[in-house]
Amino acid sequence: MSKKRVVITGLGQVSPVGNDITTAWQNLLAGKSGIGTITHFDASSLACQIAGEVKNFDVTQYISAKEARRMDSFIHFGVAAALQAIADAGLDDIPGLDKTRVGVNIGAGIGGLPAIEATARAVVEHGVRKINPFFIPSSLINLISGHVTIMKGYQGPSYGMVSACTTGAHSIGDSARLIKYGDADIMIAGGAEGAICELGVGGFAAMKALSTRNDDPATASRPWDKERDGFVMGEGAGVMVLEEYEHARKRGARIYAELVGFGMSSDAYHITAPNTEGPALGVMRALKDGGLNPEDVDYVNAHGTSTPLGDLNETNALKLALGEHAQKLVVNSTKSMTGHLLGGAGGVEAVYTVMAIHTQKSPPTINIFEQDIEAGCDLDYCANEARDLTIRAAISNSFGFGGTNGSLAFKRFED
Repeated sequence: MSKKRVVITGLGQVSPVGNDITTAWQNLLAGKSGIGTITHFDASSLACQIAGEVKNFDVTQYISAKEARRMDSFIHFGVAAALQAIADAGLDDIPGLDKTRVGVNIGAGIGGLPAIEATARAVVEHGVRKINPFFIPSSLINLISGHVTIMKGYQGPSYGMVSACTTGAHSIGDSARLIKYGDADIMIAGGAEGAICELGVGGFAAMKALSTRNDDPATASRPWDKERDGFVMGEGAGVMVLEEYEHARKRGARIYAELVGFGMSSDAYHITAPNTEGPALGVMRALKDGGLNPEDVDYVNAHGTSTPLGDLNETNALKLALGEHAQKLVVNSTKSMTGHLLGGAGGVEAVYTVMAIHTQKSPPTINIFEQDIEAGCDLDYCANEARDLTIRAAISNSFGFGGTNGSLAFKRFED
């Protein structure tokens, strides 16, 4: 059975660099950081007091204030990004759309941690009578998809994947396979996260995984820089509309790019520490699935978290997967500007990868003041300035705790 083609016809995102695609993309190309001092709570007692927070976000543009009170912030972000993508794709304007063939798969890595934290405090202080009846559905990860399907009447597959920081990539890749094998015509897919709270930041800080450059938040995320000292948490969501090619062509849809390959792997090594073989295997499987050679790839949106071990490990994984060609392509980390959106990272970064192909531009990796070449971080990381670039094919990488890896391979669309 020949597999169907999958194209991207809609994009949506909410992130620290902007609450819509146009704003975020302009800020990314301009190298503007969305990272600052934490305002969601008093972080003064924590080692890390900075994060990439979503700013000036009005959830009532998408849902009523009453409904919003029944959802935690990660659901707000996911629903908003999904509705943006749906509008961008023009799905509401399709006459006679078969909604039984439209599904949603938007996951999160942690889910409603702020709601869990607030509810636990209320119980300790005032007893179980203070538990809100909407507490459980406000924090369940699959409820992003649930709300979108209810709002739009979509009756196709509805679920939310959970695979730590690989969630967004896995959600998109898995959704594409549903289309390829004929189980859906359209999937709204991506990832979201809203875990900037005392437990979230405190938990990662206790692991000593976060940057402590509190006096200079905008330069704290420094992928591949010699002075990188950990990642910076971010929040938001990235969602795309995946559509079967013939379905998109018949309705005259605008096509941003084609999703041709998806590769997954497990390090089978350690809960938090990475190894080289696992990520490399994911990249190679994505290339194989997409019928691509290493030489076809011009751009990689890297996982690039700004940790000393992780950045070097991904560099070595790219060298292992792509061989000598790794030295000839452009690699960047948009996390240098957004921070690490955890379960939402693979979503926003896949969206940015598609935008890079669509516009033929690579955003910069900002904050590379002294590239860590001596340690082996010696690829072209598009340091500090955006670049016009011929991008025929691109890879978006995501890696997560538990040694879970996901790589998406996109191509410039050709009819």
